[in-house]
Amino acid sequence: MSSGRVIRLGGHGLPVDANDPEAFARAHVAFGYGAAYCPPVTLDDVARLRAIETAFLAADVSIAEIGIWRNLIAPEDERRRANLAYAAEQLAIADEVGARCAVSYLGSFAPGTDHDADPRNLGPEAFDAAVETVRHLLDSIKPRRTKFALEMMQNSLPDSIDAYVDLIAAIDRPAFAAHLDPVNLIMAPRTYWNNAALIRECFEKLGPWIVSCHAKDITLRPQAALHLDEVIIGTGVLDYRAYITALQQLPSPVPLMLEHLEPGDYAVARDAVFAVGDAAGIEFMHWAR
Repeated sequence: MSSGRVIRLGGHGLPVDANDPEAFARAHVAFGYGAAYCPPVTLDDVARLRAIETAFLAADVSIAEIGIWRNLIAPEDERRRANLAYAAEQLAIADEVGARCAVSYLGSFAPGTDHDADPRNLGPEAFDAAVETVRHLLDSIKPRRTKFALEMMQNSLPDSIDAYVDLIAAIDRPAFAAHLDPVNLIMAPRTYWNNAALIRECFEKLGPWIVSCHAKDITLRPQAALHLDEVIIGTGVLDYRAYITALQQLPSPVPLMLEHLEPGDYAVARDAVFAVGDAAGIEFMHWAR
């Protein structure tokens, strides 16, 4: 058995809804999860905020992240302001419940879209907008316990490991952190077939800043034009042994969160990750073999 730290896996697919924080937290443990997405709550519902924090602490389930998923650089002024206000509220909620991070993609300069392709999304204008946007959110909310992170995306910054490193340096705020999803960085066959090297580079360069990770898988289709699809973990090529081994070796525990699955597929993906852990001698919180 490995002597490294225990990993916390989390995700959706639970048979209990989120209305009762205590029952919802216990359902995570029963499912083998040691981490959770933050249940729905508003900033003015103080009683529910406290109930969520208390319930998940009591169950020893870490609240990994709260999703924002809004276009933070939308070219339409009114839409961008509304999205930034929503992002600020979600960041404040994350801080209130003790979540590890609030995470969003940066967005797109393409009008009327969330993260659609636009040549400006990967240029200096987007870089400057990312720095200004993240600083604005962090300086407005001043989170004490949580971090803000950007999702790595193919069509917007950060679209590479080095782009994330550059953003961390430019934003220069201790509450800005890294969110890792290696599948989102696989955009070419060379990387696809050698994704273990990509994963190791992610942890080598971003390790001190990583606060939460996403878990999914990817496959390359045989179409003439390059076509990559997300698939259930275990049916693609992502090197999960390299992934969870590097995750386990971080200096502080970081959760691994399943996503983008049909409700009934979360147990399948969970078991696939746990099987890799068993083979590698890596333990998961709340998973009884």
